[in-house]
Amino acid sequence: MAPSSTPPPLTRAALRSVFAGAAGAVASHADASDPGDSHPGVSDTGASGAGASGAGAGASGPRELVGVEVETAAVDPATGAAVPYEGPRGLRALLELLAAEWPGAAPVSDRAVLTGVRLAGGGTVTLEHGGAVEYSSPPRSCVAELARVTDAALREVAAAARRLGFALVPGGQYPFTAPDQVAWTPHSRTPVMRRHFESLGPAGSGGPWVMSLALSTQVSLDFTSQDDLADKLRTLAAVSTPAAALFLNAPLEDGRPCGLLSRRMDSLRRTDPARTGVIPAMLRQDVDVEKVIDWALTLPMIHRAAPDGGRCAAPAADFSTLLTTGFPDGGLPGLADWRSHLSQVFSDVRVRETLELRAVDGPPYRALFAAPAFFTGLGYHPPARAAALRMLSGISPREHRTALEEIARRGLGARLAGRPVREVAAELLRLSREGLRARVATGAERPEALAFLDPLDDVLDEGVTFAERMLAERARDPAGFPAHHIARHRVP
Repeated sequence: MAPSSTPPPLTRAALRSVFAGAAGAVASHADASDPGDSHPGVSDTGASGAGASGAGAGASGPRELVGVEVETAAVDPATGAAVPYEGPRGLRALLELLAAEWPGAAPVSDRAVLTGVRLAGGGTVTLEHGGAVEYSSPPRSCVAELARVTDAALREVAAAARRLGFALVPGGQYPFTAPDQVAWTPHSRTPVMRRHFESLGPAGSGGPWVMSLALSTQVSLDFTSQDDLADKLRTLAAVSTPAAALFLNAPLEDGRPCGLLSRRMDSLRRTDPARTGVIPAMLRQDVDVEKVIDWALTLPMIHRAAPDGGRCAAPAADFSTLLTTGFPDGGLPGLADWRSHLSQVFSDVRVRETLELRAVDGPPYRALFAAPAFFTGLGYHPPARAAALRMLSGISPREHRTALEEIARRGLGARLAGRPVREVAAELLRLSREGLRARVATGAERPEALAFLDPLDDVLDEGVTFAERMLAERARDPAGFPAHHIARHRVP
């Protein structure tokens, strides 16, 4: 007989409750108890916390807020070598410094290992498996305000890193670190996830690279009802493929060209494809919460909470089976397990209390807020969203996957279902700017947010991606490239 403390079996209504969105009065979900978030390399923080009502809800209903997660490479400013966790000038020292000097900050630990800092004003600073430093913002009412808060926080974290002798560089990858040189952060779930990917053979071969060397800038948007969720989800899932071409920024391996414009995108194709990238259910015209739940129930849970406060391997069974058979200790999955399971999904758009947009490489620092501006303009303006969906409807999951593979190699020269990706991306950027302008006109956005899209205009006008610019910079001075690249792109 199960112990009295065992939670009752999860009902369908309980599974559905996680997808309440802004309509469900979710105050914030930048929750450091929610592990495995965003992609296989992300820290123990939850999503950006864009979902909110309460303060974000007015007489007309819940407001649509926006959040962002920015992953940065922690590197030696002269050589580009990755900074280790241990040591007086390592990543643990950075977190200790932030916890001691940032007013109201609280440490976040995995077992007895310091892995992050929760900030008094909302948001977190946490470590990835391979040592990347991530800032997860609190939710904000508009892109301009989000950029102000995020940039200020990043500059404070970078100033602390500078005192310890290293730099923080946003982007799409650790550019100067080889896979066998990764200084793994001692997260308890790290070996569990590595074993999971290894067990998949070729289908999981990209997982360790993504865990340790991939970087991204991820955006969280609200949905205000179940119909709004369905509309935004199918549109943003379709948009994510051509959008990836605008942000390509991971062309290196150990400081040298790898033959791709995005090593990150290429590796994601081999990071458990059942839970990663393009998810067919999300592209369906009749997608809804029930279909997302049905899909997530077919996936095995990778790791679960351990009694010592860390993470341990979950049984090799899909979550639907676990709801019936339970865990080896006799307990049944609870709502926290379901939330954790959903955080172990790495799709281009991940759904929980918010829509988390994860398809694109992280852009360089000067273009950092192009991602939230682009997705907010499309996601929060119904006419722009409808036009984007009309343009992209009817494209199959296979065609999306084929295009993503080609985009990683050819960038703007790729094609999506026979159409030039450059043309599709240009139309999406036009629609996004139209959406931002409409938000400015209603007072939902500030005019300065429009300028955040300018770097994407440059990509399209010149036909040169961030990745190709990086390769050109390296070709001009290979020996001096690491120091030059870091000086140009580090958080000041």
